[in-house]
Amino acid sequence: MREIEEPNGITIFASGSGTNAENIIRFFQNDQLARVNLVVSSNEHAGVVERARKLKVPVEFIEKKEFNQPNSILPMLREYATEFIVLAGFLWLVPEYLVREYEDRILNIHPALLPKYGGKGMYGMNVHRAVLENQEEYSGITIHLVNESYDEGKVVAQYRLEVKKDWSPDELQENIHKLEYQFFPSTIRDFILKKSTNVN
Repeated sequence: MREIEEPNGITIFASGSGTNAENIIRFFQNDQLARVNLVVSSNEHAGVVERARKLKVPVEFIEKKEFNQPNSILPMLREYATEFIVLAGFLWLVPEYLVREYEDRILNIHPALLPKYGGKGMYGMNVHRAVLENQEEYSGITIHLVNESYDEGKVVAQYRLEVKKDWSPDELQENIHKLEYQFFPSTIRDFILKKSTNVN
């Protein structure tokens, strides 16, 4: 077990409104174990940008071409002392070099109970519509490690809810968001704590 002097640096990759990112930033603001040092976005106009800046977290922008070039991304992550990466509404497939560099240190959240309703194109409302169309009794969230394939990394945690028969896709999404806000930050913290203390 190593002594934790500086908080572990977290970089969040996000491209949307940023509600999960904001929730994670706030959760770790005064935490001695970990801190969000950087938000990386593929969209300069995304809501996450303003949310991060209001909370005084630096924001960097990337284009897809850059994302696939180690010499562009890795120096930036090192500059911000990134030890863990969290994907929060980030839709690009993570390139192999980044998965290798941060092996078992990249977490993603998916708005369904994987392996159901995962894979390319299965995100956001697409997932919720599919769950309802198939009359699933339960849905939920899956927090998992990231590998070179969409939604196929090892599951770290799952939390589920009962799907009401009269819910619309918007209502299901709203209830999934509640699960995300409740459990994503604490699951990240538990994961980092285990990694930091070499507990498997």
